[in-house]
Amino acid sequence: MEIRRTPTPRPGYGPPPTATLPPTARLSKARMQVLDVLTAQPEPCTVAAIATALGQHGNTVREHLDALVDARLAQRHRAPARGRGRPAWLYETSVRQRDVSDGAVEYAALASVLADTIARTSSDPAGDAIAAGRRWGAELVRTRRPQSPDDGPEAPGENDVRAGDAPPPVAQTDDAAARREVVALLDDLGFAPSTDDAAADVALRRCPLLEAAYRHPDVVCGVHLGLARGALETLGAPTDGTALFPFAEKGACRLLLAGGDPFREAEKTLATDLPDEGGALA
Repeated sequence: MEIRRTPTPRPGYGPPPTATLPPTARLSKARMQVLDVLTAQPEPCTVAAIATALGQHGNTVREHLDALVDARLAQRHRAPARGRGRPAWLYETSVRQRDVSDGAVEYAALASVLADTIARTSSDPAGDAIAAGRRWGAELVRTRRPQSPDDGPEAPGENDVRAGDAPPPVAQTDDAAARREVVALLDDLGFAPSTDDAAADVALRRCPLLEAAYRHPDVVCGVHLGLARGALETLGAPTDGTALFPFAEKGACRLLLAGGDPFREAEKTLATDLPDEGGALA
């Protein structure tokens, strides 16, 4: 199980952020796109992060952002000073988010803090991110599935997941049904997934963590990959060959959840389309 990646986000590639644009009058289409990105984020964003998401030049994005500030649809403040030079401006929306679940907002805020902490303190950020996401995925499945009365009381520590241990399954289910449940979980978290009938090849068309992914792509993508793996394991489904392709195409990342010939064909196609930069993160 691994992340197939480019070392840095490519302008215009990958999913837009999670959220929908509230109705706003008298904004150009380009300016509304910038506001859409800004509205989706759980934390303030730099010009560079928004420009990368939109595939636009930073000066163009800065002009739109400053216009949104003037219109009182956004606000800005300086980032904390780090080293020499003037700190960057951080922008955040003044528009209330709509159509975003409480779970998606909670996930985005917590995962952003987690990504920064792992990147700052870990000697193996990518590995620790996958492990953390794996535990998180297992817990999310359990909270979505009430315990059966036949299961009996749970012994203390019975379902604790340690690094390297597979979470105990919550119930027997066929593999395709388990994958569909993982896709539903990702939808609840704000990824706006779309997939095939077998839920084997998933396009993640929204990202709840744009600014954090821009700062720490290996960590954020590792958490997302681990989340999928932990959820699959807890549902009793195999995870062999599961792979994540961050910023794989314009408008989406790609998550492959199943093995077999269709998986290998999709993997081959994605690997061919991506530039030959960096290695795989196991």
